[in-house]
Order: sequence, then structure tokens, then C-alpha cells
Amino acid sequence: MKDMPVSCENVARQILPLYRAYVAKELVEKYGYTQVSAAKKLGTTQPAVSQYLSSKRGRQKIAKYEEILPLVQRAAEKVAQRMAKADVSLEEFNDSFCDLCRELQEHKKL
Repeated sequence: MKDMPVSCENVARQILPLYRAYVAKELVEKYGYTQVSAAKKLGTTQPAVSQYLSSKRGRQKIAKYEEILPLVQRAAEKVAQRMAKADVSLEEFNDSFCDLCRELQEHKKL
């Protein structure tokens, strides 16, 4: 059987919460965003951001993703920095996740 390409849906289900958790942490802890303002930037809710920050959401299975963590963290740091310096739309945030997905596929990490 041939290797099946990784679907965007599966990557989003598995990696997007981890990515959002790292971006939320950067925005709140490094750039002084409130949980509400970080939630708006991420297209989610304040309770979701609270759970990202307390590791109740997005980082539960972190050991499973140990190999890709450096790429996810680096991408999260970059987009958080862009968000803090300029008005980054939700669409641009979503595009940054697509960029991360492509990078993971190129490095054969998925």
C-alpha cells in the first residue's frame, strides 16, 4: 500500500491545538496580551486560551509530538511576533498554520 498523504483535517485536529497553545502563550506572556485579546487574534474563545495556558488543552499529548515541537514552537514564536507588531488577520494566522503544515511535510515529520 502506498503512503497516504496527510490530510489537512487530520493535521488540524492533531497539531492546530498545540500550535494555538504556543501562540497564545507567546502573546500573553511575552507580549502582554489579555486572554480575550489573544483569543480574538486566534479566532477562539477566552476559555480556550485559558485552557491553552494551563496546558489543559493543546499540550496534553506533547510527548507524542516531541519530534516536531521545535518546528511548532519556532513557527508560533514568529507568528506571535508578527501579531504583536502588526494587525494580523485571522486569515493570515490560518495561513501561518498552513505554512507550518507544509514545512512539517517537507521535513517528513508527519
